[in-house]
Amino acid sequence: MLNEQKRQSILEVLETQISKKRYEHVLRVEKKAIELATAYNVDVEKCQYAALLHDYAKEWSMEQYQVILNKYALDMTMLDYGSEILHGPVAAMIANEQFHIKDKDILDAIFYHTIGHDVMSDVAKVLFVADYIEDGRTFHGVVEARVLARQSLDSAIVYKLQQTIMFLAQKKVSIFPDTIKAYNTWISKF
Repeated sequence: MLNEQKRQSILEVLETQISKKRYEHVLRVEKKAIELATAYNVDVEKCQYAALLHDYAKEWSMEQYQVILNKYALDMTMLDYGSEILHGPVAAMIANEQFHIKDKDILDAIFYHTIGHDVMSDVAKVLFVADYIEDGRTFHGVVEARVLARQSLDSAIVYKLQQTIMFLAQKKVSIFPDTIKAYNTWISKF
């Protein structure tokens, strides 16, 4: 478990960066990440760090995102996909810079928590699924996702990727190419 003093210092900063609604979501993701990490014997502390910081930049402006993309030479095409894609990679950079997190598992989990990736550490898998099934979620299919998460993180990942792509296609919006790549890789494993 994450040291309570470290946890509180993160939460204090986080409260200044996100809305109350988003803050409550982060706490629910942390709770779900702890549950999944415990069930699957994954490092709970790493999962807590990732859960607490995953939405740090969720409510930033496009100008703020652009500054970070430039600073770290990240893929500028992410700007075309909005905050849904941008907030994870930007939050990972902030976790490193502001919170001095150097652990690749934590940073990758934050970076890819909405995009997905063809290779995911156990910490990344936990965050990817926990963010999708936290107890405040009510979308159609969340019950099935929760059932799958109890059976296998990998099954839940495939389900999330599949549902995300179908949702975006139905909305007739562009789908970030790395998400499609992740889906293609994960579906080939099943």
